[in-house]
Formats: sequence, structure tokens, C-alpha cells
Amino acid sequence: MKVIIDQIEMSSNEDITILELCRKAGIELPTFCYHPEISIFGACRMCVVEVQNGNWKGVVPACSTKVADGMVVQTNSPQIRKMRKMIVELMLASHDQQCTTCPKSGDCQLQRVATQLGVTDVRFKQMPCEVPRDYSSDAITRDPSKCVLCGNCVRVCGEVQAVGTLDFAFRGAKSLVGPGFGKGLGEFENGCVSCGQCVKICPVGALTPKHHIEEVWNVIHDEKKTVVVQVAPAVRVALAEYFGKPSGTVATGAMITALRRIGFAKVFDTCYAADVTVVEEGNEFLARRKAGNTKPMFTSCCSAWVKYAEQNYPELLPNLSSCRSPQQMFGALCKEQLPQIMGIKRENLVVVSVMPCTAKKTEAARDELKGDVDIVITTNELALMMKEIGITPENFDNLQSGDFDAPYGSASGGAVIFGKAGGVSEAVLRYIAESENKGGAKSVKALSDSKDGVKVSEISTGGNTLKLAAVSGLANAKKLVDSIKAGEVHYDLIEVMACAGGCVNGGGQPIAPVTDNAAANRTEGLGSCDKSSSACVSCENAELKSYEDLGHDKAHKILHTKYQDSKVTLEKLVQNAK
Repeated sequence: MKVIIDQIEMSSNEDITILELCRKAGIELPTFCYHPEISIFGACRMCVVEVQNGNWKGVVPACSTKVADGMVVQTNSPQIRKMRKMIVELMLASHDQQCTTCPKSGDCQLQRVATQLGVTDVRFKQMPCEVPRDYSSDAITRDPSKCVLCGNCVRVCGEVQAVGTLDFAFRGAKSLVGPGFGKGLGEFENGCVSCGQCVKICPVGALTPKHHIEEVWNVIHDEKKTVVVQVAPAVRVALAEYFGKPSGTVATGAMITALRRIGFAKVFDTCYAADVTVVEEGNEFLARRKAGNTKPMFTSCCSAWVKYAEQNYPELLPNLSSCRSPQQMFGALCKEQLPQIMGIKRENLVVVSVMPCTAKKTEAARDELKGDVDIVITTNELALMMKEIGITPENFDNLQSGDFDAPYGSASGGAVIFGKAGGVSEAVLRYIAESENKGGAKSVKALSDSKDGVKVSEISTGGNTLKLAAVSGLANAKKLVDSIKAGEVHYDLIEVMACAGGCVNGGGQPIAPVTDNAAANRTEGLGSCDKSSSACVSCENAELKSYEDLGHDKAHKILHTKYQDSKVTLEKLVQNAK
């Protein structure tokens, strides 16, 4: 079929929308409610275009209208420009316009579109939402006064994550998006797992990571405190995007130098703890198999998945690995070993984490884990701190390359790939192959893609064939778990990551344009780090000796945890309401 868009003749044999064809033509239409990862909503009407097809002529939303042969499309006619400006003005009239103090300032779609369309005045009376900000969550701040009712968060929470915490409430001018019954995101009944995918997809400042930047500055400037920091693998392939670099750029050395300039006494690599996790989890898996336990073992690195399992599948909790996540293992190791190594008191040691994930904030606040990691900030917050000390896109390249500090500064390639979907399974697979088939880790291949976000692999070891699966996105995880419970499929080891694509796509990462394949580029960046690592398998990390010195009993005590049944029942709701 042939379509003319703004006098550009386009040919297409695909069943696609006008918006998709516009983007192929290099024409970028403003949108709020459209995102390729979720269903088409067609509510904001920002992407309206004029269409003529034969004798019919009218205005249609480009995101939900399929192309047809002979269409003539105008994307910027006087009528369309007038309509778009009016839509933006109406949004601004019901929007808190204190933009300079908004966490999303400079990265806000409404701000960007208003500038693009030349909106310099709002002709309508300002009527912002008077619902107070929601600070109840340890991970996410919700500001209803900035919501534009695009519904992106509602759909990603329900469709991609199968959680359904957020939805529309009320009608007309009183319409808003939030948890049910006026509850906060962090309150017991709503089931939010703090994954932050709503944050990642929100075009404005209605949903943002809960900032803990001031807490970090306060401890750094406290002369009594010694502040160390750990950095997750996915951060190093995303941080540079805040400074104008392409997605997937590896900026490990510059990041380390920036962290030292901020004032951290030691800069460590969470990948060290990921190696520890592989050894602990691999041994746990092998011990279960040796004891005759053939039930699948689920990984426990993703705190959003752990919370989802506690709330939806408490019967599966015995099947979760008892290993803490690398973040929490690192915190426990620091608090156990660093005071003696550095000659300081334990109470004066502060451990800060830089994570791609908002759920890590909630994890560090769990009662059974509290105190090991003191403060968690996201990649986004680290970028803001760097900008505070004068690091800009213009001088970012001038940062010298630094190295992580000992004793938690070295890592294997298997640890680095923890940041991608399938990385944990592959790292454990390498360890098992190396443990039972000496040298077998070199022949382990990455897990192959399958349907519904699941990657699968098989390995022959110890006379048995092990089947492994890795799934990302909680809706995909739900499908897989339900299939396993129904006896339709069986796997021996299952990795679950809440965010589609893994930690590289976490809620605390940079929000890339929808046309940029950011998650795949970041994954590729981690792959290059893996290939350049001198060690392939976690057990090859020479610095693991400091962890091994703990001994088995001590290591198990501080590096493992237990889970709790948090499923919402009528009895619990009644009890909580009292």
C-alpha cells in the first residue's frame, strides 16, 4: 500500500498504525498515552492528524488508526496545530506548574511538548489537583497534582507486571490515578512491589523514584561517619546517558572517579557480591538436588519478584533460594568485615548502594534486612549528585578512569551479566558446569530466547540433564509459574526478574526515547564487560577469599534470609483495618 505523509510517499506491506509509519518517515508526533510496551489507549489525542482517503476527510488519532492504501496524511496543518496547543493548555491548567522544583524538570514530556508547540500562555483557569503527595512507599513518590491521566502507569502495572495497584478513580474534573480506596502506594493492601515500571513510563513528574540524595550528603559530611558505596552492574551501562552518551555506553571508570569526588571513602563493586551469590546459590541448588529435592528452585536476587511471590504465591516460598540479593549480601559483608579492616566502629560505617532499581529501596527497609545497607539511591539520583558537583555533558569525558577498591573490587564476567535478563541463570550455570565438569563453563552458551519473555537452556552435568529458565516481566512470570503449577512444564532452576529485560531496564534507570532500543544496548554493554573480564566463572574471582574466610556457618547466617506470607486475605484486611 502507498500512503502520503506530509508530501512524503511511503510504502508499507505491514498492518501498522499511522504513528508507526510516521516514525518510519522520520516524523515524530507528540504523544503522552502511547508506548510500544503497553496496549494502545488513544486518550490524550496529542497525536491527532488530518487524514483524507478518497472522499472522506477527518481528524484521527495516529496511534490507534491503521494505515490504508491511498491515505493522504497531514501532521502539522493549522487545525492540528491549534488542537494540539489547546490540549497542552488544558493539561497545564490542571497541572502543578512549579516545574523548576519538580524531580522530572528537564526530562518532562509535557514540558518538552509545550516548548515544541510554542505554548507560552495558558488561557484557562488553573485548577490543579488538591490530593496530597503520597510518600508512603519507601521507593516511589506519587504526586497526583502532576498527573496528566495518560493511563500509562495503569496499563504497565496491570498488563506488564500483573500487579494492578494503580487505576482510574472518579470522573470528570475529579478524575485521578492511584491505588484503590485512597490508600498509599506503600500501604499493606495495594500489593505494590516497588518495581518502578510505572516511574519509567510516566511522561511527567507524577511518579518518581523517592529521592534519598540529602541523606547521602548528610552522612558524607558527617566527620564521624565512614561512608562506602557499592554500584550495581546495570548502572555502569546507563549512567552516561544522563550526560549525552548513547545508551549502553560503558562508563565504569568515569563513574568510580565521580563517586570519589562526591566524597565516598571507598568505592566497591556489587558484582563482587554477585559472585558470592552465585557460589552460595549454586551450592544451595546442588545440595537440594543431592538431597533428592527435584522441585524447581527460584532465584531470589530480584526484590520485586520476592515481594510478588510473597503476596501471590506464598506456597512457592520454600522453592525460593534462601540467598539474599547481591545488594544485601554486600551490605552484610561490609558490616561484618570492614570495621576491622578499616579500624572503625561498626556504628560509624555507612553503606550506600547505587542501584538501577527502585525496589532495592524497599528491600533495604525490610525488617529482617534493615541495617546492612543504610541508604539506596538510583542511577537517576547518582546522576543528579554528579551534576551538583559540577559534572556536565561538556566535561564528562574529562573524568579520569578510576578502579574499584579492595577487598570488594574484583568480579567475574558471570557477575557482571547479573544486570541482564538471564544473567543470573547463566552465571549459576557456568558455576555448576565448572564445579561438576572441570572447564565446562567455557562451553556454556547464553540462554536462548523463547516466547512470553522466557529464555531456556539445558545442560548435562553429573549424569543428569538440568533444565533452566529465565523470565522477565511479572506478567510473564505469572504465566510461567501457573504453567509449572499446572504440571505443563518443568524446570530445575528458574530466574525471575520483575523488569522486562532485567535490571538494565529498572525503574531507576534513565528514561530513554521509545524509539531508542535502550535496554538491548545496555545489555550489549554488559556483554562487552563480560567478554573483557579475566575471569569467566564466579569461583575464579581471587578476592572471594575474604568471603571464604567467614566459614560456612557464619556465611550462611549473614548471607541467607527467610520469606513471609504476605498474601492479602479478607481476614488480614479486617485485622489491618482495626
